[in-house]
Amino acid sequence: MPIPSPLPALFMAACLTAFAFTAHGGEPAERSAARDEMFGSTTPETVRVCRAFGRGVNLGNVLESPKNRQWGSKFEPWMIETAHTLGFDSIRLPVRWSDYAEKTAPYTIEAGFFGVVDSAVRQATELGMPIIVNVHHYEELYADPEASADRFVSLWRQIGEHFRDAPPSVVFELLNEPHDKLTPDRWNSLLPRALAAVRASNPTRAVIVGPGRWNSIGALDTLHLPDDPNLIVTVHCYDPFRFTHQGAGWVGEHSKEWVGTEWRGTEEERAELRALFETVKAWGSEHGRPMHLGEFGAFHRADMDSRVLWTRAMRDEAERAGCSWHYWELASYFGVVSPEPGHERRQGLIEALLGE
Repeated sequence: MPIPSPLPALFMAACLTAFAFTAHGGEPAERSAARDEMFGSTTPETVRVCRAFGRGVNLGNVLESPKNRQWGSKFEPWMIETAHTLGFDSIRLPVRWSDYAEKTAPYTIEAGFFGVVDSAVRQATELGMPIIVNVHHYEELYADPEASADRFVSLWRQIGEHFRDAPPSVVFELLNEPHDKLTPDRWNSLLPRALAAVRASNPTRAVIVGPGRWNSIGALDTLHLPDDPNLIVTVHCYDPFRFTHQGAGWVGEHSKEWVGTEWRGTEEERAELRALFETVKAWGSEHGRPMHLGEFGAFHRADMDSRVLWTRAMRDEAERAGCSWHYWELASYFGVVSPEPGHERRQGLIEALLGE
């Protein structure tokens, strides 16, 4: 069954009117109009939705954990409430749908799992926070795109139908970080099929897509977008990788050798980040699309001073390029609060993300 909208229509209209990235002071009307002209391939409504993401946070290591395992915490209401209280504007919700759907056609998603996602969507919406729902960690699709393509498309048909009556602040992201055998060319072929499955029930909802090779900025030129005026383009950035992923065991044993890598905000270091986001801005302008930074963060093994400096620099460069963003993540190894009881705030990171 579709999820009923928890917000009255008049309130939603007010939300959309205010969607022009006003959470941190907005911008003059003439500047907003000039910026809109940059996005000629995209409807004004979708541009406003992207701006409304503002400064957001991922609920990482929660619903994208493997079924019956916990990488961090199960979803609990304190998470979105904490994000809201801290001052984040929006939520990105990574979801491992593939672990909760049948393996054979029609690939039905478990009703109980839909209920868990519904609770997060409903809470964010009631708090006035846009929320992105994605497909995350579909490992079978990355490893064998041909064998998993029909199931992937079916997942999106079901997700779209389920949320067809949700407000426009609920946004879909087709796939997190295509990689491995899901090459950029294969992703370009599969993307229109998934989008068509969404459009059957959500003809104008904003949908986020990103390039292959882990949504990397360097892969933007490989992305071929369908002719659809309601697309937002996302990228992820964890550069320099030896700094952000030092000691991260899933990267490999060699990551232990990176422990102790610092990031001090030198002119050279900042210039490298700025060059990346100049590429993002230029690509968005050329293709008439609003751009979004869906993930960035530094693993807890890095020293906190470096993490704070890098995080603030990333925020500054993303915003200078006109990107809304979602930090990775709220309350785990990259998090702005501790996952332990009491949820101690990591004030340096919070200030880097949300301070003046």
